[in-house]
Amino acid sequence: MVARVGVPGNGAGAAPGRLQSMWSCGGRRRRRLFAGAFLLVLAIVVLSRYVPWNLHEEVRGKFDFRGNLDLRAFLRTAEEVGLWVILRPGPYICSEWDLGGLPSWLLQDPEMQLRTTYKGFTEAVDDYFDRLMREVVHLQYKNGGPIIAIQVENEYGSYAEDPDYMMYIKQALLKRKIVELLMTSDNKDGLAAGFVSGALATVNFQKMDPGILSYLDTMQDNMPKMVMEYWTGWFDSWGGPHNVFDADEMMANIEKAIKAGASINLYMFHGGTNFGFMNGALHFDEYKATITSYDYDAVLTESGDYTSKFFKLRELFMSLADMPRPLPPIILNKASYGAILMQQYISLWEVLPSLVEPLKSEHPINMENLPVNNGNGQAFGYILYETVIPGGGELQSHDHVRDRAQVFLNTLHIGYLDYVKHQLSIPDGQGYRQLRLLVENRGRVNYGRNLNNQRKGLIGDIYLNKTALRNFKIYSLDMKPSFIESLRGTTPWSAVPDSAMGPAFFRGTLQVQHMPQDTFLKLEGWSKGVVFVNGQNLGRYWKIGPQGTLYLPATWLQQGHNEIIIFEERAAGRIIQSTDLPFLGRSQYVG
Repeated sequence: MVARVGVPGNGAGAAPGRLQSMWSCGGRRRRRLFAGAFLLVLAIVVLSRYVPWNLHEEVRGKFDFRGNLDLRAFLRTAEEVGLWVILRPGPYICSEWDLGGLPSWLLQDPEMQLRTTYKGFTEAVDDYFDRLMREVVHLQYKNGGPIIAIQVENEYGSYAEDPDYMMYIKQALLKRKIVELLMTSDNKDGLAAGFVSGALATVNFQKMDPGILSYLDTMQDNMPKMVMEYWTGWFDSWGGPHNVFDADEMMANIEKAIKAGASINLYMFHGGTNFGFMNGALHFDEYKATITSYDYDAVLTESGDYTSKFFKLRELFMSLADMPRPLPPIILNKASYGAILMQQYISLWEVLPSLVEPLKSEHPINMENLPVNNGNGQAFGYILYETVIPGGGELQSHDHVRDRAQVFLNTLHIGYLDYVKHQLSIPDGQGYRQLRLLVENRGRVNYGRNLNNQRKGLIGDIYLNKTALRNFKIYSLDMKPSFIESLRGTTPWSAVPDSAMGPAFFRGTLQVQHMPQDTFLKLEGWSKGVVFVNGQNLGRYWKIGPQGTLYLPATWLQQGHNEIIIFEERAAGRIIQSTDLPFLGRSQYVG
C-alpha cells in the first residue's frame, strides 16, 4: 500500500510560537519550509498544526490572530502549496510548551482544575473556541478549505482526571460547526482513557511495539490505523545531554508501521525554537525545564537545514510512490558575523526605580495573581521581591520558590534557592538591610498531572529564623517588548566594567553589511540569562548546557546596525560570537 505521511510544520507539533521566525520571514522562508515538507509526497501530504491558546489570548477576552499569530494566513499558505491540514486546536496541546499551551491567567482561580469540566475552565474554553473557530470553520474541506481532520484535545489518556471531559470537548467542536473527521491522540498506555466515541483513535510512539497497532484495532473495529505522532527525535532539558535518535532505527520503525498498513505523521518534521519564554518543563521526581532549542533531532534542523533523516525518508517514500527522480536540494545559507563586543552596561539595581513601579504587599504574591497586565497577572519572565530584615540567620523557603531565586543583601549576591536548595545562611550585619529575591519563572510544566500547581514566583511564605517575612515591594519584570523599549530610554548606560556582574543589562551592536542571513549566537563566558535582538526575545541561555548557541533567524536582522541586549543574571562576558554553525551539546542516543 501507499502510506500517507503527515508533516508537522514546526516545533512540538507545530505550535505557532516556535514558527515565529519562520512565519515572519515572508514568502522566501515560508516556501522553503513548505517545500521541505512537499518533498515527502506520497498519496497525500498533510500538515499537522497545533494552536497555542496562551499566545492567542494572552489577556482574557482579547484575542490576537495578527502577524506571527495569523493562523488563517498560515493555513491558506499550506493550501497554496498543496498540503492538507490536521488541525489540533487543544485547548491543551502539550508540545513541551509552557503549561501545554494553556494561558497562565487560568491559575488566578485558586480552585482551578485544568483539563476537566470544572466550570471556571469550561467557561474559558467556550469563549476561546467561540473566537478560534471563526478563524478555521470556513477552511474545512467540506467548505472548500485544506482542513481534513480536527483533533479532540491531546493525549488526554495520560491525564484522565475527568471521564466527562473528552465528550465535552467533542461537543464543543461540533456545536461550533466542525464537520470534518475527529481524532484523538495517545500513547499506548493512554489509548483506553483518551478515547471518545465518534472520533478516530490514533497512537503515538517512537519504537514499533509489535502489538501496538493490533491493540489500536481492539479500540475500534475496521477503522484506519494511524500513528499521529511518530517521534523522530526527542527534546532536551537544561543540565542534561542533547538527545538524538538513530536515523537507521527511525527508518526501520517507519517501514514497519507502513508495512502494517498505518498512516504516519512525523513528529517532528521540523523542530524549531522555543523563542522567548515559551518553553515548558517536566516535573516528576525532579523539575526539568526544556531548553530554548527545540531542534528535537528532527528531519529538518532547528534552522531548517536537511539532515540524513530527510534524505533517507525521501528515498523510502519515493520508492513506495514510484516517483521519477530526486528533487534538487534547497540550500539554506548561514552567516558568521564574527565577534560582537558588548559596549554598554546598566545594573538592574540602577535602572529599577525608573523602569518599574513596585507593588506593595504584606505577603508575597505569586506571579499569576499580581495586579498587572489588565488584571491578568504576569505570565513570564522574572519577579523581584524586596523586604527589610534585621540581622542575619537562616533563610528557609519551605519549597515556595518557583522556580529559581537569586538572593541578595542590598546588592550583594549571597546565593540561590530552588526546588532542591531550600535554606540559605544570611550573614549577620548591623541595622536593617534589604533582602532581595530575584525569582525566575523557568517554564511551566506541560505534561503530567501537575498542571494545576504551576503558579510561579513566591507561592507562599518564606522565613527568616522561623519567622515569616512581611511587607514586600514586588517588581514585575516580564521583559516584554514594551519592557525592553522602556529600558532603551532609561538613564545613560555606562561602559562595561572590567569584571561586570549581574543582574544587569548589556548592549552591543551586530553589523550586517549585506542581505541578512540566519546565524547562531554563542555566549561563551556568560553564565545565565536572556538575549534580545532588535527587541525580539531569542530565549534563554545557561552555561550548564547542553545548548551552546541560540538560533537567530535572518528575519529578525536588518542591514546595518542590529541592537543586541543581554540580561545576565550573574557573571558576564565581554563578547558574544556570531557563528554559522549551531552547537546543541554532547549527544546521547535515546530509545
